[in-house]
Amino acid sequence: MIQEATRTASQHLMDLEDKYGAHNYHPLPVVLSRGEGVYVWDVEGRRYYDFLSAYSAVNQGHCHPRIVNALKEQAEQLTLTSRAFYNDQLGKFEKFITAYFGYDKVLPMNTGAEAVETAMKLCKKWGYKVKGIERYKAKIIFVTGNFHGRTQAIISASVDADATADYGPYLPGIELIPYNDIPSLEAALKDPHVAGFLVEPIQGEAGVFVPDEGYLKKAYDLCKAANVLFIADEVQTGIARTGKLLATCGNCDCEKICENRYETRPDILILGKAVSGGVFPVSAVLADDEIMLTIKPGEHGSTFGGNPLACAVATEALKVVLDENLAENAAYLGEIFRERMAQLIAKTDLIKLVRGKGLLNAIVINDSPDSHTAWDICVRLKENGLLAKPTHGNIIRFAPPLVMTEEQLEACCDIIEKVILEISEELS
Repeated sequence: MIQEATRTASQHLMDLEDKYGAHNYHPLPVVLSRGEGVYVWDVEGRRYYDFLSAYSAVNQGHCHPRIVNALKEQAEQLTLTSRAFYNDQLGKFEKFITAYFGYDKVLPMNTGAEAVETAMKLCKKWGYKVKGIERYKAKIIFVTGNFHGRTQAIISASVDADATADYGPYLPGIELIPYNDIPSLEAALKDPHVAGFLVEPIQGEAGVFVPDEGYLKKAYDLCKAANVLFIADEVQTGIARTGKLLATCGNCDCEKICENRYETRPDILILGKAVSGGVFPVSAVLADDEIMLTIKPGEHGSTFGGNPLACAVATEALKVVLDENLAENAAYLGEIFRERMAQLIAKTDLIKLVRGKGLLNAIVINDSPDSHTAWDICVRLKENGLLAKPTHGNIIRFAPPLVMTEEQLEACCDIIEKVILEISEELS
């Protein structure tokens, strides 16, 4: 009787979403109600390791007490003014985040997609006002396999049929070239109408594709030579996820703020997700004055962008990243995780490879992208106390909170190995 009651609790909540919500997601069949650190609990009280981190939004762990306290304290004072007035949090946040990442200016928004849209507008405005591109002829170069969001403008640069089908006509002024292909970029940059090159340092949604060593630096140098803006979408790769404060960082000690951290310093840096530790929607676009000051009052904005609540939360969330050495931990644990997966690959043909950087990793299942094998593995992982999600059919992305300990990571690797070997045996 108790089992039937608990089963019904989850099913009832899933049925509510199915009946009253749009069917634009296909979640794993688990209903979560609480989170703390690397763990989440379902409505029946069962605990799971979170190995997705809300797509890298919860790098600081679920409900980090410092971040939650910042939210509570500010919520009792002032939550929203709009930008019709100044507020006592925005200027302090802007000073903090620009020093943190080393830029002149920041334009705060709410979501990653909004930040990408903002960067696209900034790029075009700079192209006309500074570079001198003929009006309405500006182009932005994107790469295949990208994922920058699902707004109308952004999907105009996508090759994902699920994101683009039946949404045309699409935005003009976009050119697509292959990812990780320097000759193609070099050829595209010969067009004088190109204003910017927008790229993810590592393609997360596509399956954690890490480019060749030196690709970003070569792309950056080519953009500089062509007077084209190098725009980095670090919504998912930023905030210590890949073992550095940013994926575009060089080899310096990026657990501490420094002036020479970048290997490729983006002209426009796009951030979101873990900027707030998953506690409140916050995104940010950073650039220097020559670019940012091309936008004048009334030309871009957001009612909620830069609200006091967001500013307080984001400031504390970014402090936590440095204070708890999360980049260093991600780098260390990432090496352990990939080594454990490499050992697993040697034991079974079910996994073809593991790839990633820091604690942004993926395994590729030895099956067709149209198969349900990766989904079945994730369901079985859930049943064994670990939550992950497939991407692009036969790829499983693994991205736990960066507060994870080595002991916890080893326990998670044990779960993954157990499930993979069990399913491999069943399929043989």
